[in-house]
Amino acid sequence: MHRLVRMQKHRAKWGRRQGITCWRIYDHDISDQPLVIDWYAGDVVCWSWRRTKDETPAQDEAWIESARVAVQTALAVAPERVWMKRRRQQTDRQHGGQYERLAEHSTVREVHEGGLRFAVNFSDYLDVGLFLDHRPLRLRLGKEARHLDVLNLFCYTGAFTCHAAHGGARSTVSVDLSNTYLDWARRNLASNGLAGAGHSFERADCLEWLKAAANNGQRFDRIICDPPTFSNSTGMEGSFSIDRDHDWLIRMLRALLRPGGVAYFSTNSRRFVPGPSLATATEITAQTTDEDFRGRPAHRCWQLDSAES
Repeated sequence: MHRLVRMQKHRAKWGRRQGITCWRIYDHDISDQPLVIDWYAGDVVCWSWRRTKDETPAQDEAWIESARVAVQTALAVAPERVWMKRRRQQTDRQHGGQYERLAEHSTVREVHEGGLRFAVNFSDYLDVGLFLDHRPLRLRLGKEARHLDVLNLFCYTGAFTCHAAHGGARSTVSVDLSNTYLDWARRNLASNGLAGAGHSFERADCLEWLKAAANNGQRFDRIICDPPTFSNSTGMEGSFSIDRDHDWLIRMLRALLRPGGVAYFSTNSRRFVPGPSLATATEITAQTTDEDFRGRPAHRCWQLDSAES
């Protein structure tokens, strides 16, 4: 408990300096407490993993309840502002595990980052709508985007799109297979006063969309690609594994870059081994990992420069 109090005090001061209202407080800091705890402007999301295989359901439930009480007490929040969510191992997930709708209560609040506002939904999904680990890359894109054409693949709720538009992008294209998340992305863009004809949203399997875009001669100055680790959506022709299929994906990203363009490729896979396609790329994980993720980076990220510069 003292660890949470100390870290929250430190993060709150840091967050005020950074102009953000959400950050990570705790990430598996103690081996027998497999929790991730994030602060979202007064709400606390606490993800838990099963501790041991031989733990009974009753023991697991008792531990989760004790964790909930400890978090509520240490961070001085009301019980209804603590959201307990259960993670599963990646190999146990079917497609959509982290994106599937869990409820329809629509407990939505607003958080802030880099002068922008984003809607987060605490009640209805495993993830709430804003991945905190990509904050530095979003800010980086915003600084680079002026007068550029930006592609946001697997766009989720459009946070990268909002930063690009806020940074003066000439155009953005946001692609995702989910109408739910595309609508969420549109709302995020509109709530920041950034909606316009230059910002389009396309519902599509991103892998199929990439093939068509390359054949149609579409080109971009910046590409953001943060794909799921694994997917076998019914909207796709087959399964996709980032560990197995990333070489093809990265070749396609390069094909869509204009001369002088840059693609950012990121993955959360803990087992990821870079293939030949990344041999000439520059890993920038240290630059895209903020203070609240230093001890346990949540992703790896590479910068891919166009073949023609």
